[in-house]
Amino acid sequence: MSLVGGDFPVQQSELAGAVAIVTGAGQGIGAAVTRALTAAGAVVAATDRNPGPLTGLANELSGRPDAHGPVHPYLLDVSDAAAVESTVTLIEDQLGPVGILVNVAGILRAAPAIELSDQDWADTFAVNTTGVFHTSRAVGRRMAGRGGGVIVTVGSNAAGVPRTGMAAYAASKAAATMFTRCLGLELGRSGVRCNIVSPGSTDTEMQRALWHDDAAAAEQRVIDGDPASYRVGIPLGRIAQPTDIAEAVAFLVSDRARHITMHDLYVDGGATLRA
Repeated sequence: MSLVGGDFPVQQSELAGAVAIVTGAGQGIGAAVTRALTAAGAVVAATDRNPGPLTGLANELSGRPDAHGPVHPYLLDVSDAAAVESTVTLIEDQLGPVGILVNVAGILRAAPAIELSDQDWADTFAVNTTGVFHTSRAVGRRMAGRGGGVIVTVGSNAAGVPRTGMAAYAASKAAATMFTRCLGLELGRSGVRCNIVSPGSTDTEMQRALWHDDAAAAEQRVIDGDPASYRVGIPLGRIAQPTDIAEAVAFLVSDRARHITMHDLYVDGGATLRA
């Protein structure tokens, strides 16, 4: 094992030759997952509905000595079933059979449950749940026909523990989590493994959008917890970095996890007390 670029302790050839799709790859956890998979040698189809971040990520990784697999950007809105099917077809035509799918694309509309609009609810489920269904169906069919593959859905610890102001997000992540487990049950005999990585509070733009004052003070409040909102703190005393989540994904898509499926791996510093 070697530290690649100081970020990812992976073997450079671990995923050599594998073709991976990462959704929501433009920033945050999706970008970190893309970096981790390329560091391990995978060819990554990085998808997002925002072209700017995708181009920036591809340019960044093309110049990094620790990117042992190339990155190919594709515009994709995972809530559009037809677009997902056509994009997966295009990726396989251009890059080869997809052996890894990582569902990262997600949105958060924070509001008390009784104040959520119909559009907030619909938009959240369209990306966080239906988007996972669209991509997993399109790729899973192909994987099953070939007799192997790995799907990882990035969920949330909010899928297992109620959170104030996050009803739509938590419900959508819970649905995506159970869908992925059911998919793993159905595709297991075809050699396809399906797992979930459930982060807690992670230093991303989505997380920082919830902070309304000094970042350092807001981060400390997350670490300390908030009894008024029924939220415990983080026992490890730190907020996660996107690389922490990407490391878990990189493990689950590798042969080191070849006998793990339908598993929900919490990466939250103990914040849910694994309730």
